[in-house]
Amino acid sequence: MSASLGFVIPVLNEETRVGTLLQQLNQRFPDAEVVVVDGGSKDRTVNIALPLCTRLLIGVPGRAAQMNLGGLACSADYLCFLHADSLPGVSAGRLQGYLASAPMWGFCRLRLTGERPVFRLIEWFINLRSRLTAVATGDQMLFLRRTEFERTGGFDNIPLMEDVAYSKRLRRLARPLVITEPVLSSSRRWEERGILRTVLSMWGLRLAYVAGVSPARLWQYYYGR
Repeated sequence: MSASLGFVIPVLNEETRVGTLLQQLNQRFPDAEVVVVDGGSKDRTVNIALPLCTRLLIGVPGRAAQMNLGGLACSADYLCFLHADSLPGVSAGRLQGYLASAPMWGFCRLRLTGERPVFRLIEWFINLRSRLTAVATGDQMLFLRRTEFERTGGFDNIPLMEDVAYSKRLRRLARPLVITEPVLSSSRRWEERGILRTVLSMWGLRLAYVAGVSPARLWQYYYGR
């Protein structure tokens, strides 16, 4: 019997993206639960998402807290955590094929929307790093069995690096299954902030996190607050 799927999508002021994503998920994964967790949007995100999802929840802002709330509300066998500006490339049939081996957790390769050659290089390094370290970023659609999500307590309730922290906990329990078909994720942060600046900033944040700098301080630096 096929495993049931649930997509958990944390959102905050995503009126320009959430509708397209939800329509795509409904068309390509018609049997999946789709749980949207809003963190207090000031735009039309909630109004757009409400008729297009299985369940819409309102929670405190913060990606980790929103994903944990959505994960607990979802009854599917597998939870797929997806950003509002990302779209899985794997089909429903292929995803069921991957899940037939009953992996505990896993994630997808990454593909960025930018067409410049430098984005192919960025993707290559991100995919190589994630495969070698078994650490996924949030835009790679981290997925896991709901029973394991509940048993492990979900994402660390920290303002930044929640995906890295959770991957490190999960990899101690099992190696991830890496899905070949990539998630198409927006390259907007590189384009808005500048490619070199963004790459250096991301690596700096990771090194600082490994060195023990608190996620709260990293969040203030990343968002300039």
